[in-house]
Amino acid sequence: MLYTLSLRKVAKYRADMNQTTTTQPLRWEDSKLVILDQRRLPGAIEFIEASDYLQVADAIKEMCVRGAPAIGVAGAYGAVLGALKVQTQDREAFLRQLRNIVDTLLRTRPTAVNLRWALERIELAAERGSDVSGIKALITEEAKKIHREEADATDRLSEYGADLIAGCATIMTHCNAGALATCGCGTALGVIRAAARQGKIERVIVDETRPLFQGARLTAWELKQEGIPVTLIVDSAAGHFLSRGLVNCVIVGADRIAANGDTANKIGTYSVADLASENGVPFYVAAPVSTVDLSLSSGDQIPIEERRPEEVTGIGSTRFAATGIQVANPAFDVTPSRYITAIITDRGVARPPYQVSLSRLIKGHA
Repeated sequence: MLYTLSLRKVAKYRADMNQTTTTQPLRWEDSKLVILDQRRLPGAIEFIEASDYLQVADAIKEMCVRGAPAIGVAGAYGAVLGALKVQTQDREAFLRQLRNIVDTLLRTRPTAVNLRWALERIELAAERGSDVSGIKALITEEAKKIHREEADATDRLSEYGADLIAGCATIMTHCNAGALATCGCGTALGVIRAAARQGKIERVIVDETRPLFQGARLTAWELKQEGIPVTLIVDSAAGHFLSRGLVNCVIVGADRIAANGDTANKIGTYSVADLASENGVPFYVAAPVSTVDLSLSSGDQIPIEERRPEEVTGIGSTRFAATGIQVANPAFDVTPSRYITAIITDRGVARPPYQVSLSRLIKGHA
């Protein structure tokens, strides 16, 4: 159910958001998932109150909630919502229904691996229960644990990343990898926030991030809330700023990182990485280890989501493209690891060769 808060409550939420360092996309309240509808930002603050897993699936698919870590958390809570409504007391029948719920949620966004990671944890928690009521309690606690862990991971990641930033830096970023995407302080924006607290940030250059303008609508808004100087540019201007020595480093988030360091992120990231490499600008990827997929040897194996052509042919109800044309709208591209200076995780900073460093970070903490 989509609902708009009263003017009084909207004002309260705006005040809260201005006073805190994070703008949280998800809240678990009274066995319901309250989702900040990111499609409405920055013009309006509206929430979706989900009491059913199909509502959560729709919210993920329609990008009301977005960003790989936040998608994983939302998926975990979605599985809980579905499970809480299962009526059978037969354990095996319950687990079969839970599997169907998980399968539905998995199909919503195929690229972000955090969704699969979180749902697999829910299923493992369910297997530990001896009866249906016990299973429901276990998976509810597991979803809350995933939520807490992802938030804590961004705090640790941000401090590791801030150590890489020299003073008075101008940083470029693409898409949105802030609190809105992570349920914590952010990945790329978390690093920027931590560096800003240390007095290291001069300004942040933000790509608009077509076609859904996550940079213009979300990243610029988050940075403005934080009082961090931000300059918005069109995507095609990135090379201009990089080539003129106006950027000290690029930091982006990730939706999936293969074992060799190849990284899937919002479409256009590959272009920025290539331009950064051409101009000798360090290019960093910031992501929790839940985004690393060691089962894939390279980025060639990462599934790329194809989204609706209407996202490209117009904005809202306004169409500006000619009718009758073909449209391709991949949501992500893959940046080869050779363009990535380092991968900043919540367990430390990985550097080439990534087959070795990423494996050590993950398996060393198993």
